[in-house]
Amino acid sequence: MRIATWNVNSVGARLPRLLSWLESNQPDVLCLQELKCDSDAFPHAEVRELGYETAAYGIGRWNGVAILSRVGLEDVQRGLVDQPGYEDAVEPRAIGATCGGVRVWSVYVPNGRVPGHAHYDYKLNWLNALRETIEAEKKLDLPFAVLGDFNIAPADVDVWDITAYADSTHVTAPEREALEKVLAAGLTDVLPRPLKYDHPFTYWDYRQLAFPKNRGMRIDLVLADARFADAITDSYVDREERKGKGGSDHAPVVVDLAV
Repeated sequence: MRIATWNVNSVGARLPRLLSWLESNQPDVLCLQELKCDSDAFPHAEVRELGYETAAYGIGRWNGVAILSRVGLEDVQRGLVDQPGYEDAVEPRAIGATCGGVRVWSVYVPNGRVPGHAHYDYKLNWLNALRETIEAEKKLDLPFAVLGDFNIAPADVDVWDITAYADSTHVTAPEREALEKVLAAGLTDVLPRPLKYDHPFTYWDYRQLAFPKNRGMRIDLVLADARFADAITDSYVDREERKGKGGSDHAPVVVDLAV
């Protein structure tokens, strides 16, 4: 089974590349983030023609997550257990489903903006709700993984230059501690192969030639329980998909399982 995650940064803008990637890479399950559309506007028909069922969760031009599967799509859950809202709105940032006997969640963790901002506190509270959701999901007794854009670089090595992120989100101690608490629920951070260079960055800013200079971050993660992790035969960042005009600023992360 091949499972992947990809922040597409607008499924409408990226639709031709999404369909091409599905055809060429043939994932069994694809978790998407940052749809920037509501659920009804998702291109269900287009991906159905390629053999994929879809569960989407979006409410407009911001956020949004989805799971595409060609191995079944059951027990869909939209939103976390006791998920906090931001400015009185519960955002579409998490969706879970069972696909081919594997339980997966696609998540788009809040950015946090800057330390001390209300959005930063929201991010930490959201991660606490994610941990509670994982604890509840463990009762299903299925191989399990949470995939998506976590907007956190787990360690200093996961950014191209830690000094460039002084006083910035994504690398602060409270964010990393919140991520560690998520992992403490029984998950492992799966480190993919980079395919090029010495570290598997997954995101490169559009500005200042960040991609050609490889000034990236590893913030798109696969957090797996023991059964999921033990079945992994390969994992890599598809850096090629970040190339060229019209691409997302994130690259897909692909995991192959012997299940």
